Amino acid sequence: MSKISSYVKNSRLELSKVIFPTKPQVKQAFIAVFVVVTAVSLFLALVDFVMSSSLAAIL
Repeated sequence: MSKISSYVKNSRLELSKVIFPTKPQVKQAFIAVFVVVTAVSLFLALVDFVMSSSLAAIL
């Protein structure tokens, strides 16, 4: 039983060291990820369009 209690005690100790992000930090990270994903997907769509147009012109 001491292993379980020691595990719980150490888990609580480690969890107390965690710094959770604030709401503005989460919002800022979400916006940054959204912008980057949108930019990359638009770039890939453009590359796909150019490649398919080039292939259609060749064939």
